[in-house]
Amino acid sequence: MKHLRSQLFAGIIIFLSLFSVSIQGAAASEVLHAVLKNGLRVVIVRNTLAPVVTTRLTYLAGSNEAPAGFPGMAHAQEHMMFRGSKGLSAEQLANLTAAMGGRSNAFTRQSVTQYFFTVPADALETALRIEAIRMKDVLDTEALWSQERGAIEQEVARDLSSPMYVFYSRLLAQLFAGTPYAHDALGTRPSFDKTTGAMLKEFHDTWYVPNNAVLVIAGDVDPAHALSLVKQLFGNIPAHPLPPRPEIKLHPLKPARIQLESDLPYQMAIVAYRFPGYTSPDFAASQILADILDSQRAKLYGLAADGKVLFAGFNNSPYKHVGLGYAIAGFPKGKEARTVIALLKTIVDDYLQNGFPEDLVEAAKRKEIAAAEFQKNSIEGLAGVWARAIALEGKKSPDEAIEAMKSVTVSEVNRVARAYLRNETATVGVLIPHASGKPVLSKGFQGKESFGPKQTKPVALPPWARNATALPSVPASRVHPTVITLKNGLRLIIQPETISNTVSLYGRVKNTPELQEPDGQEGITDVLEGLFSYGTTSHDRLSFQKEVDDIAAALEVGRNFSLQVLTRHFDRGVALLADNLLRPALPEPAFIIVRNETAAHVAGKLQSPSYVSRRALLSRLYPKNDPRQREATPGSIKALTLQQVKEYYRNTFRPDLTTIVIIGKVTPKQAESAIKKYFSAWNAEGPKPETDLPQVPPNKPATALVPDKSRVQDRVTLVETLGITRTHPDYYPLNVGLHVLSGGFYATRLYRDLRKRAGLVYTVQAFLQARKTRSVFGVVYGCDPPNVSKARALVVQNLKQMQNEPVTVEELNRAKTLLVRQIPLSESSIDDIGETLLALAVEDLPLDEPVKGARRYLNISAREVQEAFTQWIRPDDFVQVTLGPVPR
Repeated sequence: MKHLRSQLFAGIIIFLSLFSVSIQGAAASEVLHAVLKNGLRVVIVRNTLAPVVTTRLTYLAGSNEAPAGFPGMAHAQEHMMFRGSKGLSAEQLANLTAAMGGRSNAFTRQSVTQYFFTVPADALETALRIEAIRMKDVLDTEALWSQERGAIEQEVARDLSSPMYVFYSRLLAQLFAGTPYAHDALGTRPSFDKTTGAMLKEFHDTWYVPNNAVLVIAGDVDPAHALSLVKQLFGNIPAHPLPPRPEIKLHPLKPARIQLESDLPYQMAIVAYRFPGYTSPDFAASQILADILDSQRAKLYGLAADGKVLFAGFNNSPYKHVGLGYAIAGFPKGKEARTVIALLKTIVDDYLQNGFPEDLVEAAKRKEIAAAEFQKNSIEGLAGVWARAIALEGKKSPDEAIEAMKSVTVSEVNRVARAYLRNETATVGVLIPHASGKPVLSKGFQGKESFGPKQTKPVALPPWARNATALPSVPASRVHPTVITLKNGLRLIIQPETISNTVSLYGRVKNTPELQEPDGQEGITDVLEGLFSYGTTSHDRLSFQKEVDDIAAALEVGRNFSLQVLTRHFDRGVALLADNLLRPALPEPAFIIVRNETAAHVAGKLQSPSYVSRRALLSRLYPKNDPRQREATPGSIKALTLQQVKEYYRNTFRPDLTTIVIIGKVTPKQAESAIKKYFSAWNAEGPKPETDLPQVPPNKPATALVPDKSRVQDRVTLVETLGITRTHPDYYPLNVGLHVLSGGFYATRLYRDLRKRAGLVYTVQAFLQARKTRSVFGVVYGCDPPNVSKARALVVQNLKQMQNEPVTVEELNRAKTLLVRQIPLSESSIDDIGETLLALAVEDLPLDEPVKGARRYLNISAREVQEAFTQWIRPDDFVQVTLGPVPR
């Protein structure tokens, strides 16, 4: 069921001395193309949503270009790009990245490796300088590689702990045997053990050259100025001849079956097919085909709606030259996998025999066209779309892909389906859940390890970067919403934006099931959520979804609801949303189906390692009578009646508990008019229920080990309750200290000590979840089982160091910068703006809290951070839950 699914310009030509340039676009979005003399392709897309810019540098080399026997070479080189270059050490790079206060990362795929920065617009030159330095050279010394090897091997262990990843890797090997696509980019521990720094340096010098790269810059920039910076920084990097790329010769497919145990709470069946890649002439039609098969009006989804499986759908994963598509279904223990596989294949065969309905083809095309308009709503997302179009799809712009989809016909969809949906050569996958062992008391932290975190000395920056670390002032926010409260208590927040011809709506009915579900009716919230997809009192499931498809909207309904719609269809979209939210059909036959599905899902979940791990944490963190200790069972769900569900709906879905945020090309008057038109008749009945959890006392230290035989790596969670809430004054110095510990990669203490120096982990993250009535502080990391105590020792020692001595001035300013510069970053996508406003409203915080908080952060001293950590953080009182391999 839907609630259980876990689901993907002609212009003017200007010739200049170093490059050819074409400009595309309109007033709201200018696009400049350039090719430098050294072959570097540059695209600059102006988007003024926020004073933010994303740079995305794509090298046309991935795991396909790795030497034989070294499948992770490209991935290893991606890691080493953060270990330093001539003129920019790893420490300098980390400090500069943190000083910019943005996001940076990289990822490797089969045919590309991409690096991106998303930073305030005034940091564009710094981001470009970093990328130019790394393109020119990288250290790749044996000593640095020996340090990084531990981190990348922990990434391998993490992914091999996921049965879905293991299945995916085996699927690639089956579908693309004999080609570089037979393995993904992750790599293996044995190959990394054989890899040397010299090999990595050779890979960099061969493939990391300007004539093998595409640079996309998107955001609030002057395209001409940005281009001049690119010319200045990258123009003198020499091009080099590229070696031949591996040939892609696909062999005929044979049917195959892959069966694995998993840690999922349900069984899963997959029927996978070889599909077109981005560069195939069949790609556009295959994308429409995948959209149709995954439609809520298609027959696959109908399997779940009819109660035959828990969920079903279709997905596709395109790569440059090839792709894969797969029908997927989840089903409870006890049901035969072969029965579900037969259902999936029968549906595919039926479509092949009878063809696809023209109505679904047109709906899929409208969806893709609308999605192109929504791409403008995220600066970072827009850069990614352009990079994919040029580097992977071989197109001049994303518009070409949309034009190709517009021209797709029903006959093309049917032809492509017959060519690729071949059941006789499909690979079938079955994932069978295994139960977790009972949580057991582990030895936990013995307090005997000592690695003594070293105080970091200030790092001298290159001359060009010395001003980059200056502490910023409070940025001006561009978000100034209109707030209206309807007579029925519904709160409406409106933020006009003109970056695209779209409107996005985000809503939440404040609901705490642990407090609001009646005794003996645990799980009723999940049953109610599953019923919203069955239509309204005026439209059945299929006719309602057709109404949504007709306006190419994306609509979700439940306690958290949303609507994404083109501006011209805003009123109709709100009408459909209100109809589904306020007048759900809640039909008896659907209730029986959803109740049975939910009970079956919960039966599996109660035995799944991830759920057992969560329960082990909650039972040790909170008192026995705390509402968080309540749990649904198959029995409590099967005992529910439809009348109880309807009564629960009336008691919990109330306008005076509802907040709606609207962002997009709409005026406050238009938005208010639409909401009043469709929501003003909604009235609350009875007293407002309590939705805030009670305060809790400090927890006692405890440990538990939850066995999961599908994992090769331990996932360790350290959590403790805090004696403060979100509005406590010490929240701010604690949050500053949190960003000294983590959030800035190697510039922050936990990453530096656990990953960079010790190589014990791939990721480590400290977190502070402060709410209206209760808060928790914690740290999460993954490592090899023998290293759990070593890693925890470093975590505890870092926390005690925060208590025993003030943080350095450099660390304090970096943490402040990371926090203050979140203001423009949080406004660089419509989704971020909407979710931030909604979260602030639901927590009863001022909507301008980010700006007020920034002012408070800038005034915090190192002594305040030290005092807050001393007062509230209890390093020896964590509840530690380890989810990992069965102890031997």
